[in-house]
Formats: sequence, C-alpha cells, structure tokens
Amino acid sequence: MDITLAIVAFLLSLVGIIGCIVPVLPGILLNYIALVCLYFTSYAEIDSTSLIIWLVVVGIVSLADFVLPAWMTRKFGGSKAGEWGATIGVFAGLFLFPPMGVILGPFFGAVLGEMSRKTGSPEQALKSGFGSFLAFIVGTGIKLIVAFWMTAVVIAACWAPVREAIASLF
Repeated sequence: MDITLAIVAFLLSLVGIIGCIVPVLPGILLNYIALVCLYFTSYAEIDSTSLIIWLVVVGIVSLADFVLPAWMTRKFGGSKAGEWGATIGVFAGLFLFPPMGVILGPFFGAVLGEMSRKTGSPEQALKSGFGSFLAFIVGTGIKLIVAFWMTAVVIAACWAPVREAIASLF
C-alpha cells in the first residue's frame, strides 16, 4: 500500500504543478493531497504539524490568487469600479469561460469597470487591466513556487523507498 500511495503522491504532485498553469486544475490543492497521501505511508516523515502548516500556506496562496487582481488593479491606478470589475472577472472567467477566462476575465473586468466610470479614460482602463493581468502572472509564480516546494518534499520523502523498490525488482 505504501508504494501505491507514494506513486499517487508523485503523480498528484506532477499534475499539481501543471494545475498551477492550467486554470482548470486545482494546482496546489493537488500537491497538498499528495502530502496527505504520504502522511499515511509508514516511511514518510511528514507529521500532522507539517500538514497543518502546508494547509495554511495553500489557503493563503489560494486566497491571494483571488485577491491579487483587485489589489494590483488598484495599484496600477484603477478605481473601485476597476477593482470590482477585476474581482467579478475572476469569478465570471472561472465559471463561464474556463480555462482562458481565468486569465482574461480579470483583465476585461477591470477594463470594463474603468470604462463604466464617466471619468475613466481608455488608457487608464487598459493600464488597470494590465495590473490585473500582471496579478495573474504573479499569482501563478507564487503557486508554482509552492507547488515545486511541495513536490520536492514528496520526492525527498519517497526517494529511499522508491530506490529500494526498484532495487528489489532486479
């Protein structure tokens, strides 16, 4: 059973990394599930405290992924309307136009939010939209860092048993 859990953990880690880039897959959540799989093996040295810490990290990164578009829109000179547009665009893109909607939804939401204001200029709307797009890039980068880190933990925990299993075959 340990080998099966280790293989599942490794596969979940790889799919989790892909999921950080492909918005349809729940990236770092899959990496976390991989750690949980290893927790139930007899050889991995992952304790419940580590699982709780990783769960908090996954929660913070996931929350940041939804909050960043509105925050970066504001940092790039967007108004409340642009912020709201980016936030609505995240959710609309996630559910209405996956997978590209998650990337483009905040951008178009911020642009439309800014354009809905009487005082908004097209240049400022595009600048705000760029801020929300940049937030996607930053969020993806953060998710990838966390996913690779969790994958390294999985590989480190599985390396000795996998090496022994392969050696026992020959």
